[in-house]
Amino acid sequence: MATILPSPPRVGMVSLGCPKNLVDSERILTKLRSDGYQMSPDYAGADVVLVNTCGFLDSAKEESLEAIGEAIAENGRVIVTGCMGKEAEMIRAKFPGILAVTGAHQYEEVVGAVHEAAPMPPSAFLNLVPDSGLKLTPRHYSYLKISEGCNHRCSFCIIPSLRGDLVSRRPDAILREAEKLIAAGTRELLVISQDTSAYGVDIRHQPRPWHGEDVRAHMTDLSRELGKLGAWVRLHYVYPYPHVDQVIPLMAEGLVLPYLDIPFQHASRNVLKLMKRPANETKVLERIKNWRTIVPDIAIRSTFVVGFPGETEDDFAYLMDWLEEARLDRVGAFRFEPVEGAAANALPNHVPEEIKEERYARLMELTARISAEKLQAKIGRTLDVIIDDVGEDGATGRSKADAPEIDGEVHLRDAGHLSPGDIVAVAIEDADEHDLFGVPLQA
Repeated sequence: MATILPSPPRVGMVSLGCPKNLVDSERILTKLRSDGYQMSPDYAGADVVLVNTCGFLDSAKEESLEAIGEAIAENGRVIVTGCMGKEAEMIRAKFPGILAVTGAHQYEEVVGAVHEAAPMPPSAFLNLVPDSGLKLTPRHYSYLKISEGCNHRCSFCIIPSLRGDLVSRRPDAILREAEKLIAAGTRELLVISQDTSAYGVDIRHQPRPWHGEDVRAHMTDLSRELGKLGAWVRLHYVYPYPHVDQVIPLMAEGLVLPYLDIPFQHASRNVLKLMKRPANETKVLERIKNWRTIVPDIAIRSTFVVGFPGETEDDFAYLMDWLEEARLDRVGAFRFEPVEGAAANALPNHVPEEIKEERYARLMELTARISAEKLQAKIGRTLDVIIDDVGEDGATGRSKADAPEIDGEVHLRDAGHLSPGDIVAVAIEDADEHDLFGVPLQA
């Protein structure tokens, strides 16, 4: 006689914000799937909908509130988690029908709320999940979170109040997770945190045994061990502390991708002081030159804030000159936006919106020109490219200088035979301001 399994509840997920939030969503879904829940790709099929919110900027909060409202309108049974969990009272006042509100990385609380809202029928056959967990990214790349929280108190940021101080994971736990991801098909590991350079400070860089050797909880040691696993290793959110110099030789050895994502935010000493960030921009320029001597192909990406309170035209001109000299490969920019609870809101001399827009446009024009010049210099070269998407004839991928979603792409012709996750040699034929164009070389 056939066994009729009970139908497990279905959970929908809306994940907003940064890759760190995405990792939180993956962990929540992995736990729910291991408990037997099924995932729903739409509102209609879900017994309950999770909205993982972002609260970094007021505009992000508005997007999160819109997502909550849409989920309530389309489904009605909604649990809110993530950064805006700190504002539970406001969310409940605005949306009285909310089932539960939990904070950032409170995995047990949000899973418990799902269990209460949509109880799982008892069955020994439903608790199935792959060892690598469930992923919201393509199979061939994975975000690897190494810590939570941040010890900095930048005047424009409320992350410490949302996620707390730095809490580092054990190095052996991180490496074990990386091994499982690679065994499941990951070809590229994207290392993320609020401050990757500070990894292990809170646990005094305590070593842990790993495959017969001790590995310190330190960015350099962790990067070296990750590089031995055989996948591309890309470092994000790297503050330029002195020990970052120790990672550059690992890039020269091929253990870590020649790529650094460094949140400089500005270059003017005056503005950096107002931001409560280190003001050593001259030394950073010297270090970038040294890095390029050791690893000529190193790609450096960063983000900058324009129109910060107190930013003068001289401050902005200094930033533009600094960018001209630094010649960063990838640059993103934000117009300063007050965030409720941020110390910067109380600073004097706020910059008018029209001046913010004008400075933003000038900065983006400059960095687009630098990007175009650097990409033009790659025409005629052969680069390794990881394939993200394949069509009938062409394919889209990324070079070692490009992180998914935020950087450029490499568009390939005569590439219909490739598959996502392939890493192939590509002859670069053309370039524009942000992307490269080429053809895969036959093996």
